[in-house]
Amino acid sequence: MNFIEELTWRGMIHTVMPGAEEQLNKEMTTAYLGIDPTADSLHIGHLVGVMMLKHFQRAGHKPIALVGGATGMIGDPSMKSQERKLLDEETLRHNQEAIKKQLAKFLDFDSDAPNAAELVNNYDWMKNFSFLDFIRDVGKHITVNYMMAKDSVKKRLSGESQQGMSFTEFSYQLVQGYDFLTLYKEKNCKLQLGGSDQWGNITTGTELIRRTVGGEAYALTCPLITKADGTKFGKTESGNVWLDPRYTSPYKFYQFWLNVADDDAEKYIKIFTALSKEEIDELVAEQAKDPGLRPLQKRLAKEITTMVHSAEDYEAAVEASQILFSNKASETLHKIDEDTLLAVFEGVPQFEIARQDIEAGTKIVDLLTEKAPVFPSKGELRKLAQQGGVSINKEKITDVNVPVSADILLNNKYILAQKGKKNYFLLIVK
Repeated sequence: MNFIEELTWRGMIHTVMPGAEEQLNKEMTTAYLGIDPTADSLHIGHLVGVMMLKHFQRAGHKPIALVGGATGMIGDPSMKSQERKLLDEETLRHNQEAIKKQLAKFLDFDSDAPNAAELVNNYDWMKNFSFLDFIRDVGKHITVNYMMAKDSVKKRLSGESQQGMSFTEFSYQLVQGYDFLTLYKEKNCKLQLGGSDQWGNITTGTELIRRTVGGEAYALTCPLITKADGTKFGKTESGNVWLDPRYTSPYKFYQFWLNVADDDAEKYIKIFTALSKEEIDELVAEQAKDPGLRPLQKRLAKEITTMVHSAEDYEAAVEASQILFSNKASETLHKIDEDTLLAVFEGVPQFEIARQDIEAGTKIVDLLTEKAPVFPSKGELRKLAQQGGVSINKEKITDVNVPVSADILLNNKYILAQKGKKNYFLLIVK
């Protein structure tokens, strides 16, 4: 597999430095990509870079994921209008371990193949580097004029921000450049991958390598991913879509990909899966024939949910998605976890009821009128129940005088009431 050709048809190349392709064709090459460790989980904004590393390894080359422990303590000015909060070492180490576990789902770290992936942290070579040594050994090789010419610096200095730019941030490109130099010398790393906003920082590294050791190193960037409607990719109303199920449940993760627009689905399936061109072309043709079936979104959601979480999580998310229409919905409701249940019924009206009312065997007719005002009157409830329009936990209720018991509780604290076809209510037992 040719790495550049593969990324080109996938729409994952923004700029390639001259000479990079020749280097890749000549021999197994080592490349690195920096990952910011400000959280103990990656989010889907990181996935483009991670997929670049995955394709790089698939093409027979050696990927290095660099966790930016040192650079994370400074903050990259690229595309940012404010400085970031600085992290302590303990937090950085915790975040690094968590990120490695997630990366292991995409990259082979453990085999004895010559191109097995590696994880490094730039804090390890920066922590004992004194300021005087740094400005003497690194700073003297790069001029201020060169640094000022970078877009990330120019934008920040001429931008709206009243804060200007601190010396700490200004020096960021030198620190990132030194990372490249270190990996070039210690790991024979000749290529740096990144988003197009990183071009200035990456080329500072190639320049530093050229000026200090006379070596040739290269840069390759991918475009920043956008949505068809121009809004930012990867953000929802509730914030980032995370890879860690503690922050974004597998169900919500699956739903995010299932609900992308048609134009985005065609773009994303190339970027975020390892499906072949033939398979994707086939799915695109199917989508064109009958867009209502949404084969692109379904396959995209399946591939990426399985890769990030597991096949079981994917199956559970599909099942949960069908709760509203499935005949086996009652069974599924009793199986799904609390986070998924709350995600499926996000936004439906909620009522709190006392646990003693359940334990005392309150009748359904009283529960849904007096304890939780799902129905305005008992008469209306009885009438709709006779017509088959009342359900508890997706099971039709014919006798409204039956007492409820703790057995019916979902996750030991919820009851799902349904009035007619589309009106749901979540009763929370406190």
